[in-house]
Amino acid sequence: MPIASPEAYAEMLDRAKAGRYAYPAINVTSSQTLNAALKGFADAESDGIIQVSTGGAEYLSGPSIKDMVTGAVAFAAYAHEVAKKYSVNIALHTDHCPKDKLDGFVRPLMAISQERVKRGEEPLYQSHMWDGSAVPVAENLQIAAQLLDEAAKGKIVLEIEVGVVGGEEDGVENAINDKLYTTTDDGLAMVEALGLGEKGRYMAALTFGNVHGVYKPGNVKLRPEILNQIQEAVGAKYGKDKPLSLVFHGGSGSLLSEIREALDYGVVKMNIDTDTQYAFTRPVADHMLRNYDGVLKIDGEVGNKKLYDPRAWGKAAEAGLAARVVQACEDLRSTGTTMTK
Repeated sequence: MPIASPEAYAEMLDRAKAGRYAYPAINVTSSQTLNAALKGFADAESDGIIQVSTGGAEYLSGPSIKDMVTGAVAFAAYAHEVAKKYSVNIALHTDHCPKDKLDGFVRPLMAISQERVKRGEEPLYQSHMWDGSAVPVAENLQIAAQLLDEAAKGKIVLEIEVGVVGGEEDGVENAINDKLYTTTDDGLAMVEALGLGEKGRYMAALTFGNVHGVYKPGNVKLRPEILNQIQEAVGAKYGKDKPLSLVFHGGSGSLLSEIREALDYGVVKMNIDTDTQYAFTRPVADHMLRNYDGVLKIDGEVGNKKLYDPRAWGKAAEAGLAARVVQACEDLRSTGTTMTK
């Protein structure tokens, strides 16, 4: 299937909320990690979301270029081509973008999609994230409203964050404190500013104790009931059942029971990065440690080309990441739900 159209993406998100499942959103940084994620979704018979961060996009442009837009455009072009060979729907997304990077990342990419749509083509990316967690809520929502208008022109879904995810990602670090919990008032203010779809479609990363980084299960103190409280408050005011499409950030270290509870409250997308990074790298470490005398030219020997060929350890890395995507689909109940069946 080609990369999901705006209509297909909207249907994906609607089906997920109605079915109480979510799509893993897998951060990738290369063609290898992209291909591994695609295989994982295909193996799980799940549609899915593949995303790049600002740092990932810069990395994709090459070490001497370091241009986020160049990397994001090049990545999307490759993804659009290879995704055609898979039997699942895949949406492309850009992850956390703070205020100081909007003009150098999200806004130029939105403009590219707007031009594509004017020509009768599909947008380059299906959704973009504005991370306003570092600015006051009023400013966050003011910028979100502006971006939502631009996103709608390009048939793009906007993702916003209201609240703060603790820990560190791409050099942005937030303390672990009470700000990790979005309030009901914040949720109501968000809907007052952005509407419920009539101004453009958006997803909301409401925070309920989420923390980026590496944590053992149980170490992150989540309160998924906050999501339900906000859904009910917004639903009561606007006469709609579970009106918000929610996003789960900082899932590493979460208990499966907490993840599943969040799905029941309207989470349709869950970001997965830390765990898939390890799943990709662990087989490489195993290969190198088991075959050090083949991958290294020790004591003047020549080594073993079959062992240091990047494809040898690359295939193992891709298999590890793909397997982790399959597990993520199972955890999020998206296994076997692809719209292509």
